[in-house]
Amino acid sequence: MYDKNKTTKEEICDYWFSRINESEFSVDASEASERCWRCGYKRNLERCHIIPKSLGGKDVPSNYVLICRRCHLENPNVADSDIMWDWLKAYKESFYDTFWINRALEEYEKIYKTKFENDIEPFEKHITSEEAKELINIDMKNLTTHHFGQSYLNSATIAGLMRILIKKLRMEFNIEEK
Repeated sequence: MYDKNKTTKEEICDYWFSRINESEFSVDASEASERCWRCGYKRNLERCHIIPKSLGGKDVPSNYVLICRRCHLENPNVADSDIMWDWLKAYKESFYDTFWINRALEEYEKIYKTKFENDIEPFEKHITSEEAKELINIDMKNLTTHHFGQSYLNSATIAGLMRILIKKLRMEFNIEEK
């Protein structure tokens, strides 16, 4: 039988945002019940144990954070509460809704050994950002898919779309790769 948590999301927000410095996280206290504390996106939030139940974590506000499903799947599952806070702070973003695009930019650099901004720079004087979006959106359904069970494009897929855009622009403007 499933043991439903009794601690509410409001109790979790009230507890933590009276004790932590919100400037260290990707979410403001005023939106902590609707935006993920890691990525800052407005999503359905899940109560995530800081110390997992299997390691003795309790159903109390001090043992939860609120994060989206995607971040919940990646959170650390250890018996030291400092690790969760280190993890959340390490991913702080200054602006909402930039977390996953920044992860894709990091992925792009890891895969292609160059920054996307360096690859796109030669085209900036030839094409507007709206034209670039249109160029990539033309074949979007034929270019990407998400993994079964996921409702989003992962960072590697977004990085791949960025690379496809660069390849299309190189062909369009007849520019060789360096």
